[in-house]
Amino acid sequence: MKIEVVVLGTASMVPTKERNLTSVFLSYDDKGILFDCGEGTQRQMKLAGIKPNKINKILISHWHGDHVLGLPGLLQTLGNSDYTKTLEIYGPKGTKKFMKSMLEGFYFDTPIDMKVFDIDKGMFFENEDFYLESLPLSHGVPCLGYSFVEKDSRKMNKSKIEKIPGLAVGQLQKGKEVVVRGKKISPSEVSHIQKGKKISYIFDTEICDNASKLCEDADLLLCEATYLSELEEKGYEYKHMTAAQAAHLASDANVKKLILCHFSARYKTTEKLEQEAQDIFPNTVCAYDLMKLKL
Repeated sequence: MKIEVVVLGTASMVPTKERNLTSVFLSYDDKGILFDCGEGTQRQMKLAGIKPNKINKILISHWHGDHVLGLPGLLQTLGNSDYTKTLEIYGPKGTKKFMKSMLEGFYFDTPIDMKVFDIDKGMFFENEDFYLESLPLSHGVPCLGYSFVEKDSRKMNKSKIEKIPGLAVGQLQKGKEVVVRGKKISPSEVSHIQKGKKISYIFDTEICDNASKLCEDADLLLCEATYLSELEEKGYEYKHMTAAQAAHLASDANVKKLILCHFSARYKTTEKLEQEAQDIFPNTVCAYDLMKLKL
């Protein structure tokens, strides 16, 4: 399956001329997962060519306004777009209460089917292709980090299965040994295991053990880098990370690629943030609005 990640917004707290508020969209086959939904998210989706109807799930990190104020508009759009799915919304403790209050604060003429979940830690969704997990982070309010984990899959070698009947190929695909014309064939002879991808999303937190656990061995880590190290004390005060701390997190957790996001409006450009992180973890890139990443 093809995985595409679109960074819809890279600002922290307030938008700037160049940066929308926080949101990231992950596309997996026909599934769409939206991480957070800052103000202006649905407009960013239009610019990125993402149809709102593709969203299956929304994962809320926490209920500070810069991460959720795009929800009412997005839900209204879905209601007016013949949305036929059941939208699943996950978030930290209090999410059900906040969603109830938000829905009571607006007239939604065409409501959609929704299921809202308060979650804490561990795996909270699984299907045959991937699972989702969360862990609490360290912020001023209840806050979760998330990981999308694609399951390993068996890839068949086409040249080696050309003369094997279809039913037998199906059994091999499931990892079972078969007998064809009196000869035993094991799955390892005609296939290999392709390791699944892992994508972690860690925003609005100070450095903590759960952040390290959540992104361990991730292929891609989207991580906040609100400040440069010269403002590390400010980061501790507001429970946000510096670019250097995000880089240490990626290095210690054996991450393959680090994408920095959630930049303070005081930084007009991100070159210094990127360089600070690259000095520690070379495979680092600062995100920009509408950045697309394919895995």
